[in-house]
Amino acid sequence: MTASTGRRVLIIVENLPVPFDRRVWSEATTLVKAGYQVSVICPKGKGSTASHEVIDGVHIYRHSLPLDAEGVLGYAVEYSAALFWEFLLSLKVLWQRGFDVIHACNPPDTIFLIGGFYRLFGKKFLFDHHDINPELYEAKFGRRDFGWKLMVWLEKLSFRTANRSLATNESYREIAITRGGMAPDKVHIVRSGPNLDRVREVEPDAKWRNGRRFVVGYVGVIGKQEGLDLLLESVSHLVNVRKRDDIQFVICGGGPELETIKAESASMGLGDYVTFTGRCPDETLFSALSTSDVCVNPDRPTAMNDKSTMNKIMEYMALGKPIVQYDLREGRFSAQEASLYATCTDPADFGDKIADLLDDPERRATMGAFGRERVRKELAWNYEAPKLLAAYEALFTGRKTVAAGDAVNGSAATHGKQ
Repeated sequence: MTASTGRRVLIIVENLPVPFDRRVWSEATTLVKAGYQVSVICPKGKGSTASHEVIDGVHIYRHSLPLDAEGVLGYAVEYSAALFWEFLLSLKVLWQRGFDVIHACNPPDTIFLIGGFYRLFGKKFLFDHHDINPELYEAKFGRRDFGWKLMVWLEKLSFRTANRSLATNESYREIAITRGGMAPDKVHIVRSGPNLDRVREVEPDAKWRNGRRFVVGYVGVIGKQEGLDLLLESVSHLVNVRKRDDIQFVICGGGPELETIKAESASMGLGDYVTFTGRCPDETLFSALSTSDVCVNPDRPTAMNDKSTMNKIMEYMALGKPIVQYDLREGRFSAQEASLYATCTDPADFGDKIADLLDDPERRATMGAFGRERVRKELAWNYEAPKLLAAYEALFTGRKTVAAGDAVNGSAATHGKQ
């Protein structure tokens, strides 16, 4: 029997279904392997439609959402519906399996209402800070109005309600301490490292090339702040200015802007140069990325993207792929020499750097090898799992010490963050 036997955790996540949410799934399975009893509440989504199922020992309870939100009113409706179902399902989990901790994964920053309710009955509340919502709001809507102030207030209440919090990098830890008011010894850095049991190279598939010599790959949510419109401008530059007809772009992922980006690609005359997979299973994703010669991260330079660690960067590196991205703080910390950094925000420079890499196979190989080695020796999930378990041990025992590994992460992050 492990020391954690008998400890019960309820993870609540709203923005992605499980096991599709890669960080949440790594956390849940790590806890199960350590002897915790784990339940998850999440939304339904493509490929994850069962109301209840058990995968790898994790009990997953899913609920429907009324819409894939757009606009302030749409998000208000989505988040209100999610909160209702999360609370209802939490009562079901409490009755069927019980829990000692609510582990809340944002966005949105409203799950503290459920956590605060259960704290009245002696349950613990752990806030897993995935996204900085005030910056996310500003990136989506381009303003600091009442909605932005509301995001700051909800974020602060989430931290104030939490017994402890998890930060994905040093920048997020700093926000938890300064803006959130948490004691430094109660904020634990647990990065979103790729799980190498899942992220794997497979045999390249010529179908992704569409008859062309090179493939450039992208994976991620298709939203406004992800910069897919900027990527299309880079594709246009390569096709129409550089006269490159030997490059196929493959965009893997779904999101609220997918249909808009597809329509824009067609209107720009790029339809034959860009393949959209939509949200896809791992088999499709890793086939496309394994075939890619270069991978890209066109995230629009915003405060949100500058301070956030992107899973896509880690996965590109784990697969040994050289990267082109805009020069953002956390992206540079993660990738270091595995990436070229385009001028913000210059789609022509971004496209030129893609072309430079495609025309230099030796440089591609060197950068890809650096990235793969960095992930396998420093950034993979197996290095983060002990930090998650240390944070949980501190949560249950009340130790007032920083979780093992946080100090190392903090000193490394001062070079440019992730």
